[in-house]
Amino acid sequence: MTVRPHVVAVLALPGVVAFDLTMPCEVFGRAEVPGGARPYEVRVCGETRSVDAGAFRLALRWGLTDLARAHTVVVPGVMDPSRPISPAVLDALRAAARRRARVASICSGAFVLAEAGLLDGLRVTTHWVAAGLLAQRYPSLTVDPNVLFVDNGRILTSAGGAAGMDLCLHMLRCDHGAAVAAHASRLAVVPLERSGGQAQYIVHEPPTSTSSLAPLLDWMLRHLRDDLTLPTLARRARMSTRTLSRRFREQTGTTPLKWILTARIARAQQLLESTSLSLEEIAGHVGFAAASTLRNRFARVMGTSPMTYRKLFRSGGERRAAH
Repeated sequence: MTVRPHVVAVLALPGVVAFDLTMPCEVFGRAEVPGGARPYEVRVCGETRSVDAGAFRLALRWGLTDLARAHTVVVPGVMDPSRPISPAVLDALRAAARRRARVASICSGAFVLAEAGLLDGLRVTTHWVAAGLLAQRYPSLTVDPNVLFVDNGRILTSAGGAAGMDLCLHMLRCDHGAAVAAHASRLAVVPLERSGGQAQYIVHEPPTSTSSLAPLLDWMLRHLRDDLTLPTLARRARMSTRTLSRRFREQTGTTPLKWILTARIARAQQLLESTSLSLEEIAGHVGFAAASTLRNRFARVMGTSPMTYRKLFRSGGERRAAH
């Protein structure tokens, strides 16, 4: 039996940010499930068939009637969030939400969803530059400028720039599991951001190979299960604890102990997704003294329990699109 693809409609409004528009096209358009099937059909839709995108004009194949048939609607950012939105566009978005389509915004696309009334009472995000304006204009929203994206179930919002890629990969992961999302991230040559429902955080990437701390960080990643105290790390780096702390913050933007916690949580996520190890075994693998320690630290960082995370992300079957 032929399975109908999940239709992703990307809404191109006048003044659309081209980078925001191309991210969902890239992620969903090139996604593959085991066996090589393409689970999504991407349609770039607009109220008119020609849209000004700043440096160029877009010629669109699909209109708002096609948006009405979509299972997922993505609203990219617009260059001027104060620009009035057509009533027809707002009606189309409200209709999509009423029929339980998944609706997501990238960057300043949150202003469009807010104008349609889809974000009322929700915790949301947008580009940090525009977060204050969004909160001022729509006081019923709780705007969090410190996260990559917020997942409210059927309504999702992302921050600016590459956070739109994190959001798209998150939706792909919810639909089809971590392996499919990881393959898409490799095709796009971007990291697969670690995520946990509505509690998102930014992982500090290790310095590049030219960094003086790169050998130490590589060693730390290979010894997460050890007792990595600051004096231990300082001896390994052959510097004082004060000097190590200063250089660590300069090169990673955080402290050694916070970096270790983030790395341990990320490793725990990988094991929760890809193995059947017990929580006690995972705690030992990643350097926590007990399962209770892992449970508490994981919940504090991710906003959810390890077992709930495993249920959501170990297999995409439970969250797989029904369409």
